Amino acid sequence: MQMQINSDRNIEVDEALHAVISDSVENALGRFSEGITLLEVHLSDQNSDKKGGHDDIRCLLEARLEGHQPIAVAHRAADVDLAVEGATARLTKLIKHSRERLREQQSQRTDPDPSAPEPEPEPEDEG
Repeated sequence: MQMQINSDRNIEVDEALHAVISDSVENALGRFSEGITLLEVHLSDQNSDKKGGHDDIRCLLEARLEGHQPIAVAHRAADVDLAVEGATARLTKLIKHSRERLREQQSQRTDPDPSAPEPEPEPEDEG
């Protein structure tokens, strides 16, 4: 899983914060990492001009899943760690729900599975 971390001009992402965010996200989404081709983390300070406030840090996570449209979730919290934690929890829940729904849809299909091999034609009887 490739990860990009972006922030607005009000949040400085140094190496230490980058490592904390990467570890947190990888721990939460590790079991889905093979199916995620790219994960973008966008951090922003929603009311930077007021210097502080309740739930002013926003974390937006956008996951590009193999064979599917990208999905995104956001969470607001008082600090970066809590915002990332909340967003990863939401993304984990959304990915699990999406996978369950896809499995359910596939189990109810009545048309042949296009990935299944074609059945061999039966030999014709002459006679």
